[in-house]
Amino acid sequence: MKISAIGTGYVGLVTAACLAELGNDVACIDINQEKIKMLKNGRIPIYEPGLEDMVQRNYSNGRLSFSAKLKHATDAEIAFITVGTPPREDGNPDMSSTYAAAKTIGQYIHSPLVIVTKSTVPVGTAQEIKKIVNQELARRKKKVDYAVVSNPEFLREGSAIEDFAKPARIVLGTNSGWAIKKMKELYEPFKKQGCSILIMDHESAEMTKYAANAMLACKISFINQIANICEKVGADVEKVREGASLDPRIGKHFLYPGVGYGGSCFPKDVQALIALAKKIGYRADLLEAIETVNYQQKDILAKKVLKKFKEINGKTFAIWGMAFKPGTDDVREAPFINITEMLLAKGAKITAYDPQAVKEIKKIFQNRIEYGKDIYATCKNADALLVVTEWPEFREPNFDKIKKILKSPIIFDGRNIYNGTKLKKMGFAYFGIGK
Repeated sequence: MKISAIGTGYVGLVTAACLAELGNDVACIDINQEKIKMLKNGRIPIYEPGLEDMVQRNYSNGRLSFSAKLKHATDAEIAFITVGTPPREDGNPDMSSTYAAAKTIGQYIHSPLVIVTKSTVPVGTAQEIKKIVNQELARRKKKVDYAVVSNPEFLREGSAIEDFAKPARIVLGTNSGWAIKKMKELYEPFKKQGCSILIMDHESAEMTKYAANAMLACKISFINQIANICEKVGADVEKVREGASLDPRIGKHFLYPGVGYGGSCFPKDVQALIALAKKIGYRADLLEAIETVNYQQKDILAKKVLKKFKEINGKTFAIWGMAFKPGTDDVREAPFINITEMLLAKGAKITAYDPQAVKEIKKIFQNRIEYGKDIYATCKNADALLVVTEWPEFREPNFDKIKKILKSPIIFDGRNIYNGTKLKKMGFAYFGIGK
């Protein structure tokens, strides 16, 4: 099947590469010519395990192509719109790129086409895309059959390829019979794996993605509030979490306390739902609370440092982890940023390390902080260690070595990845979340 994907960001590149891997001919379209040049040279602009190899393999065998010419997007049976929808200051997503893509399709569409929104878009987007395409067709005095399908992605950064290959469900929002048939044909390999394909109206499909992400964000903010209460009353949130999560109605997923969620999805989608609620005159108190709790939680580790040291002016702190989660170089809304800014404002010095996110964090902090070459070099002569992202290489370090190179054997564990009792027996002062 001939496919096009407008936008070669995270969603677009993963979608295109994975569909090409299934044997489809996929054209990636992006107006950023530097990015297109980079992709043609076998380099990708993001870090996602396994993606670079998949892109190179499918490009070399001709199933994946790259172009900066937008008109090529309509030389396909299915055109995915996979551009970014970043949040504006009022919380509403910026839809300018999405609607620009729709206008381009309307300008060049010449044969039957299924237009698919893969990016996370607000309710009403499909209808707006139809309006834009119809306006362009009327201007051209052309009639071409097309249909709009809302097909939200459910990809997790760090495991996106596996998520695409083994989806929990596929959501298709449309009232077009022939578009449903075409999309089912595209997704037939997943149906054979037992994946459910859910057919619904546009508005329900668009809302499904927001509802799913808001629910997961809710679980994170909930367990973080429980953790903060546990600290006050002397309970251990890890024991509480385990006891609660064994109830099948609750489950263990996303019920891990820490320093808050970040990334490009949860913060943006919760904000978008809040903005939607305001627009329709509804008070979304729970959604607003989820966001408030998360922003407060991002400061929790820095507050623990300030409480322990009282005065941190001139002190140096080692931080492991800059990305908002392991397996990605994404630092959007990353807790590391809040923690670092808070400590810098009090006169502290920061030396930080991350396996993948240094390049991205340098765009924000430049030379305001130092960058360690590995986990141990980062700790040398630091007054304490803060663990912010739970990368696998942080889980079982040489604590004897760390104790020797730190000025003081103090660890602030923002992800509860260590056994605090064990570390205390080794002579460390240990501070976790909810303990």
